Amino acid sequence: MAMHTLCTGGSIEISRANFMPGTRPSSVAQDQSLGSMKKRRYLKFLLVVVLVLFSYYLYDKMKSSGSKRKNPFLCLSDIGYKRWPANTMTVPEVLPFGTLSSERYFQAVLSNLKSCELPNRLKNISCLNCVVVGNGGVLRNKTLGKKIDSYDVVIRLNSGPVIGYEDDVGNKTTFRFCYPESIYSDYSQYDANTTLVFVPFKAIDLRWLKEVLLKMRVSMRGFWKKTPTKLIYKNSQIRILKPSLVQKAAFDLLNLPKVVSWPKPPQYPTTGIIAIAMALTMCDKVHIAGFKYDINNSNYTLHYYGNDTMSAMKKMVYHNITAEQMLLKKLKSSNTIFDLTGKF
Repeated sequence: MAMHTLCTGGSIEISRANFMPGTRPSSVAQDQSLGSMKKRRYLKFLLVVVLVLFSYYLYDKMKSSGSKRKNPFLCLSDIGYKRWPANTMTVPEVLPFGTLSSERYFQAVLSNLKSCELPNRLKNISCLNCVVVGNGGVLRNKTLGKKIDSYDVVIRLNSGPVIGYEDDVGNKTTFRFCYPESIYSDYSQYDANTTLVFVPFKAIDLRWLKEVLLKMRVSMRGFWKKTPTKLIYKNSQIRILKPSLVQKAAFDLLNLPKVVSWPKPPQYPTTGIIAIAMALTMCDKVHIAGFKYDINNSNYTLHYYGNDTMSAMKKMVYHNITAEQMLLKKLKSSNTIFDLTGKF
């Protein structure tokens, strides 16, 4: 009993000594305090490291966002040989929706191009505002030239001219979409700031591009109209669009049938819809101009240039213009795109 009281009393006295002002703590308590201090310092250091790494992660994300996230152009490293499907060949796997069976053509062209990246001037724009300029006659006398030129990215289609039409369509061209039969061959319309976006619809399109790049004899076999034998663009200005974006335009946006029974011809999206698909992928805001067509009026002016009428478009069996007009109306009503001309 006395021993118990002594131990208790001693314990009490030690406890009092530890907490009385002016007394020195025991070596055990001192070691514990030192260990606790080291632990706090370690935790602070760890927290700083975590904050630094997190800040770097955020910066990297912002930087990648500023470089516009996804590159819409095909690179040599993207090409890999695939085996044919065991049972039946699926349409999205071959041109114009894939690279299957055309890998060697893609490789031949891409190995002769100087770049497959976005132009450097676009990589660090945090909010990319784009306008896709169609060739519709609705652009006539709209005097939208200055408005169109104010966008970060101006996308034009095929051989729609700029010089002589600046008041209505502007003179800035960031990207110009085309394929062999629609490519510019007029040197007077050349723009050193333009990137040519080549859209291959068939293997011979790539053969043609290789031949003109290497200044070989250009074969006209297989084309539905005569194609140029020379390019007005420099090698560094040329890019090849990823077939996946053509696929996106055809099946995700237009819901075109993947298989068409013979003798009906297959249907493909126009370069305008393909250009919009790319813009929706890489741009923060997408506007369009010149996409309104009066498909029920055969005498309606087809383009803002020339004298063609809507009767010419009705002959285009490979495109579904009605479906494309319905798509544009849907995209506009959902505020996915904004239209500078015409009402859908």
